[in-house]
Amino acid sequence: MSKIKTVCIIDDDPIFIFGARKIMELEKVCNNLIVYNNGQEALDGLSKIFETGEDIPEIIFLDLNMPIMDGWEFLEKFVNPPDNDKILIYIVTSSIDPSDLSRAKNYENVSNYIVKPILSENLNEVLKDLNEQRTV
Repeated sequence: MSKIKTVCIIDDDPIFIFGARKIMELEKVCNNLIVYNNGQEALDGLSKIFETGEDIPEIIFLDLNMPIMDGWEFLEKFVNPPDNDKILIYIVTSSIDPSDLSRAKNYENVSNYIVKPILSENLNEVLKDLNEQRTV
C-alpha cells in the first residue's frame, strides 16, 4: 500500500499527538503531518492550504472534545475543497458514548470512528480505505 502524502491531526492533547506522530513514523504512514489544536485553528489553516494549493491532507484525524471549537462544530463548518478528491475524516476520540458514534454516522464526510489510542491496525485500515478511494 502506498503512503499518505499529508495527514492532519486536529486535537488538543499533546500526549495523543506525540503518540500518533510516533506510530505514524514507525509505520511509515505519511510524508507530512500537520497538527492543529482546535477546530477553528484547523479551519483557518486548512483554508490557507486550499487557497495556496499546498499539499492538501488526504486524511484528517479529528478529536471531538477540544476548546474554542470542538470536533462537532468543525464538522458542521468544514467543506472539502473544490476540484479535490474527498478528504477522509476519522473521528479519533476517547469517547465510547454510543450517542457520539451514532451522531458521527450522520456526517457523510466521516469515514470511521476510532477510540483512542491509534494503533497500527487502525492505520492499516485507513491506508486500505484511502487506496480504495484512489482507485475509484
